[in-house]
Amino acid sequence: MSDILAPLTAAVARVEPVARLGRITAIQGGTLRVAGLGGLAAQGDRVQIGALGGEVLGLSAEGAAVLTDGAPDGLAIGDRVELCGAAGIAPDESWIGRIVDPYGNPLDGRPLMRGRIERPLRAEAPPAARRRRLGVRLSTGVAVFDTLLPLVRGQRIGLFAGSGVGKSSLLAKFARGVQADIVVIALIGERGRELRDFTEKVLGPAGMTRAVVVTATSDQSALTRRRCAWAAMAVAEHFRDLGAHVLLLADSVTRFAEAHREVALAAGEPAALRGYPPSLNQAIMGLAERAGPGPEGAGDITAVFSVLVAGSDMEEPVADILRGVLDGHVVMDRKIAERGRFPAIDLLRSVSRSLPDAADEAENALIGEARRLLGAWDRAELMIQAGLYTRGSDPVVDRAIQIWPALDGFLGEDAPAGGVASSFARLGAILASRGTQGQGQ
Repeated sequence: MSDILAPLTAAVARVEPVARLGRITAIQGGTLRVAGLGGLAAQGDRVQIGALGGEVLGLSAEGAAVLTDGAPDGLAIGDRVELCGAAGIAPDESWIGRIVDPYGNPLDGRPLMRGRIERPLRAEAPPAARRRRLGVRLSTGVAVFDTLLPLVRGQRIGLFAGSGVGKSSLLAKFARGVQADIVVIALIGERGRELRDFTEKVLGPAGMTRAVVVTATSDQSALTRRRCAWAAMAVAEHFRDLGAHVLLLADSVTRFAEAHREVALAAGEPAALRGYPPSLNQAIMGLAERAGPGPEGAGDITAVFSVLVAGSDMEEPVADILRGVLDGHVVMDRKIAERGRFPAIDLLRSVSRSLPDAADEAENALIGEARRLLGAWDRAELMIQAGLYTRGSDPVVDRAIQIWPALDGFLGEDAPAGGVASSFARLGAILASRGTQGQGQ
């Protein structure tokens, strides 16, 4: 009985017996100046103004600067502002299979119980010296990730892609196929109409049985969209601390960065590279570092962070920051998607930093051979397609011409039954074959 009542007891304990109130003294855009909270409010605290929420962005002798969750239409000088305290979220095991917003409210029309412990949104990463090393290789359900781009337990990878190249479909395959106890999915700034399509059709009932979906749609405030990434990470940390292996899928870090930019500029932070504030580096790296192997006695968070890159520009600020802190990056190419191969991964521009440790000597040899042949095809493709390559000029290119159709097809395959071992057997058979008659003179 005590376990059943524990969440209710915790909720009652969080009720403040005394309301801490201030008054609006100025309104400018979406930012309010609030007096009367001196000595009570702290940076990042939540406030409530009627039905409208907000967050304390700055403090001074004149009062607190508050950014509201929505347009402050209808607010007036002298309106009452209630201080709610530090922002947090209280996940619970009953959240599995549910869709929640960044504040822990249910979005699927059913009641949702808050957990017993409220977790901070912006927690510290586990101490570096106490974290375990990367774990074992995971079966993913996708042939290229079972072989050429291995994913291991506790690894953090980036998925760099433009819009419309199959990123969401690949994330859904991970949610259904990667070996993990719990899957936490952060949909940051997604179009509202896509939520049900993703959860019911793309992810499906099989994927939802072990998933917690945290979502903030594109029409919601920058505070809510930014909070979505932190809330999803806090949910993942909750299950990690229970000893579970958690797969975190965040789509996308770019929209998190855009939301952070809006909030930072409203707080008076100067714009820097491409309009992003200097604090963006810490915001992204702090988020990424919270994922990864846990300390002894806890589980791990294996994370996939997607990044929207316009025109495959890997040097844009968000991509450049994230790429430097992750354990691998996967580049998806629109040209590959346009010729109908999905997932549209450009293997030669992608890397998994779990190699060579994640594979044995024979498997590393297959990976090296496949990359060598794909590289030879890439260098000579223009000449081959133009009919300018003469067969016999380069034995490696000749072999690449023979093997390329089958090898390219393999990069778009789901993993065969049997997992990683079967995927490597399939790759080995392709590399050992004579291939098909290629082009050339």
